[in-house]
Amino acid sequence: MKFSENEYTDENSKHNRNLLKHKIFVIIFGTNTRAGKLFDVVLLWLILLSVISVMLESVNFINNKYGLLLRSIEWVVTIAFTLEYIARIAVVQKPKTYIFSFFGIIDFLSILPTYLSMILVGSQSLAVLRAIRLLRVFRILKLAQLVDEARVLALALKSSRYKIMVFFMSVLILVFVMGSIMYLVEGGQNGFHSIPLSIYWAIVTLTTVGFGDITPQTIGGKFISSIIMLLGYSIIAIPTGIVGAEIYRKVDRSKTEKANWCSVCQTAEDRNDAAYCRKCGEKYPEKIA
Repeated sequence: MKFSENEYTDENSKHNRNLLKHKIFVIIFGTNTRAGKLFDVVLLWLILLSVISVMLESVNFINNKYGLLLRSIEWVVTIAFTLEYIARIAVVQKPKTYIFSFFGIIDFLSILPTYLSMILVGSQSLAVLRAIRLLRVFRILKLAQLVDEARVLALALKSSRYKIMVFFMSVLILVFVMGSIMYLVEGGQNGFHSIPLSIYWAIVTLTTVGFGDITPQTIGGKFISSIIMLLGYSIIAIPTGIVGAEIYRKVDRSKTEKANWCSVCQTAEDRNDAAYCRKCGEKYPEKIA
């Protein structure tokens, strides 16, 4: 079968486009190359610059003096993030999967407020505009996808979620029971006017916050408070131990078996010989020929 010169040219152009697409994919989603690390560093500084400018903009005297500069910084960062968002969609094999993934939504929210501020103008929408512009602070969440250690923590939290749920339910039962008992022991005359208010007191006491807005007056109430305080110190260490053990397992496993990480749906693959993501089917960049 013979190919015409145009067909050869088309195939060559298609190959070059795929090669360029793969190189951009490795730079944006990968961290093992010099260009990929540089891209992440630049993105990290842009995120920090944007968040700092948002915080400074909320200070009246700074905003009055440097408002134009802060808005210029905001537009530069927004345009950079817009180009990054478009590039991520362009190089992934399944754009829809990325768009509706957690980090895809975060990337979209990081550019949305600035553009919405152009539409929602006028005195009647100033409150809404302020809330929308405040969403820019959520750009700090983009930092999580730039740090490999954050992925290990995410995997540890995901693996221990059922244990944490059981622990959380146990804590809820404890504060419900203790709050109800304190309502019976202390009563409304000592500030425990209802069971929900008593449960609030139990949560504040168990977490060792101790606002002091409600305090027990009777000997029985003080005795129960002492028990809850001691339980609080013991309970705080439990979720730390659960997550810490999972982090140790993940780190220990990564030393003996290098896992792939899907840049689209953020799913970890324990098999080092896997070529595709087991959840969304995305091909791992190191496996692409």
